[in-house]
Amino acid sequence: MRNKYWLDGIMGVVVGDALGLPVQFMYPKEIKNRKRGPVTGMEGYGTFNMPEGTWSDDSSMTLATLDSINIKKRLDPGSIMINFLRWYAKGEYTPFGQSFDHGSTCIAAITNFSRNPDYKTCGKKGEYANGNGALMRIMPVCLYAYDKNREDPTYDDNRAIADIHDIAALTHNHLRSNMACGLYYFCVKEILNNKDKQSLQECLQRGIDAGLAYYRKDIANLTELAHFGRLFNLDELKYISDKNIRFSGYVVDSLEAAVWSLINTTSFSGGLLKAVNYGDDSDTVAAIAGGLAGLYYGIDEIPSDWLAVIQKREWIEQMVMEH
Repeated sequence: MRNKYWLDGIMGVVVGDALGLPVQFMYPKEIKNRKRGPVTGMEGYGTFNMPEGTWSDDSSMTLATLDSINIKKRLDPGSIMINFLRWYAKGEYTPFGQSFDHGSTCIAAITNFSRNPDYKTCGKKGEYANGNGALMRIMPVCLYAYDKNREDPTYDDNRAIADIHDIAALTHNHLRSNMACGLYYFCVKEILNNKDKQSLQECLQRGIDAGLAYYRKDIANLTELAHFGRLFNLDELKYISDKNIRFSGYVVDSLEAAVWSLINTTSFSGGLLKAVNYGDDSDTVAAIAGGLAGLYYGIDEIPSDWLAVIQKREWIEQMVMEH
């Protein structure tokens, strides 16, 4: 039986994904001016015409990663890629047996792997491999690394980041995308270590600071690290106007938007509703924010009516906890 924080974090991802899916690709004004107004809770239909509580590729790839960890009892990149292929081709790890809402970079990597099953070369490289499709699925890897770090003195941050980069690169093989996942790991670690005595913003700032200290040790990282500059000082990020926060699928935008939504609110529901009501890549931004918010606030703070409609909820909870 795993520690409860696995359930907190992974259900946070799933709930965020499902909350944001119906308004994905919409403009903020479009959401605000709908007949039903801004999102206030779980909705059905919308962009993909799916029942309420439906989750998409963000959660499917997260659960595919988790299932590999469950079976292999370690991080096995080849096994994870096989599970991604099972998701895309056969509809496994989905609410209704069919995959949808595919990210082009993820699908390119899965297609490459299906043709040549080499997990080291299937991920897309280059500037356009910096979408949020690695960050959205990295929570199980972060939790695995956190547990290993606590259990094994030799499993330090160097090994944790190496593992996180390897799994991120399965689809998005660019240092910037990998760094986003690494910064997320440090935030996960600091939340779990300090949530009982610090605010969420303080935990996130500690995580960013730890990530910066880690990456700055190698001068080769500095150019890419500069792309995350607005995250360096969360007191400043907090007061950036929403007009200057982008909720796009670019990994830097997504991480900024998720953190901005969380540090401008004081509850799980508040943070996620802020994230989804700006539309654009709403499900993924909310999934990224939801993982961190779930770890900090706990599953008991996720509105019960939101959890009640999550498709295949019991199956997800069993996969998370019974291994």
